[in-house]
Amino acid sequence: MAVAPLKADLLLSGCDVVTIDGKNRVIPDGAVAVRGNKIVWIGKASAAKRSVKATSTIDGSGQIAMPGMIDAHVHTAQTLLRGKIAEIDGRRPIKIPVWWNYYVPFESMLTDEDVYLSGLLCYANMISVGTTCFAEAGGPHPDAMGRAAIDTGIRGFVSLNTIDQGDHWPKTMITTTRKALDGNVALVKRWKGDKNSTDRVQAWLSLRQIMTCTPELIEAMGEAARALDVKIHTHLCEGVYEIDYSLAKFGKRPAEYLQSLGALDRHMHCAHSVLLSENEMDLYVKHKPSACHCAFNNYHIGPHRLLEMWRRGIDIGLGTDGAASWGSLDIFQVAHMARVGQQAVAGTPYAFRNVMPSEEILKVATNGGARALGMAKQIGSLEVGKKADILLIDRTNLDQMPLQDIYFVAANIVVGRDVRTVVIDGKVVMKDRELLTVDRKEIDRRLAERLPKLMERFDAMTA
Repeated sequence: MAVAPLKADLLLSGCDVVTIDGKNRVIPDGAVAVRGNKIVWIGKASAAKRSVKATSTIDGSGQIAMPGMIDAHVHTAQTLLRGKIAEIDGRRPIKIPVWWNYYVPFESMLTDEDVYLSGLLCYANMISVGTTCFAEAGGPHPDAMGRAAIDTGIRGFVSLNTIDQGDHWPKTMITTTRKALDGNVALVKRWKGDKNSTDRVQAWLSLRQIMTCTPELIEAMGEAARALDVKIHTHLCEGVYEIDYSLAKFGKRPAEYLQSLGALDRHMHCAHSVLLSENEMDLYVKHKPSACHCAFNNYHIGPHRLLEMWRRGIDIGLGTDGAASWGSLDIFQVAHMARVGQQAVAGTPYAFRNVMPSEEILKVATNGGARALGMAKQIGSLEVGKKADILLIDRTNLDQMPLQDIYFVAANIVVGRDVRTVVIDGKVVMKDRELLTVDRKEIDRRLAERLPKLMERFDAMTA
């Protein structure tokens, strides 16, 4: 008796499927079938002709199919600052730290509509370079970020800026401990579960920095995270100033301080995590917070120990840190930087070549990001039953030929602009480089109208 073909909504066929599923499986001339928002079949394209009946088919010939990239630390509201700090630096000396003197003041100026526009630009940019999921660090007007994420079709977690101590912060950015906690908890509850018929966009809690948050807020946020079973996004061990502050005020280094408050556990997501002591590294292994390596700028701070953290089982992914810090939102380029950086940190001093092979850095960018976001069972690889977050990437460019090792090309040569088609949650959001969910001309129009006014105010504020 003939077996009825599997019904699917979408079939990507004829592509070289790089699953990144833990077995380094590659299926030349393969196919991936999607029903609803999940992958239901993976195999050879020839078998798909017999086994799958799809409503829609995309020809993936000459392309690589792989899981979407994950940005585990981004600042949505800072997207409109892209290149601005460099422009200021050309006119006068920059005040350090930049986040303290420029990023937070800029965020304090933004309206709900400004953040929505920034979100449209940020998330459309992400999709165009192959990022299918993000974790927002915490900024103003997170509901506007959520609306932008819903509208663009990206997957992600939004969060609210949290500052409850310090006299020098703009008034719109500082609040009471109770309001900071209640605002964070309410945000998570608003975006929990079936929002707009999807769980694609949800919310996390946020603690901006240990210098901006009282011990009472940190402790209460840790309790809330456990009660809600949700992550807290924070910056940790990002600068010498932070370590000096923690040692002077508490006699402990930052991770030790969080642990003393009962807040260092699997619910804490620690962006950067550059200047970890040996004891702090051991605390990460023991208490299982997740981390994110933002390779574009972390090597300015210190020799990040990504490889050591990865090999010791810490859930760590890659992040861009947003467009304001380095400019690019391309995780492929972050991965290139991370691999070179780890060779310098963990390989070259010991005459050990290739400390992070091609397949390993791709795992960090996909599997690692999914683990760091607590979504390893849902995204980060192409496997039957997982969410359909899939990229189709051109592999026919001159700088990719001859194609002898698909992982080599995917890890070392591909950049975001090679991405042709993007599927998120089973929906095609970009096809043949055309964004299908946003009006690019409308974004350009809004930017032309709003950006000059914002920059004029920002220049006056930071003069």
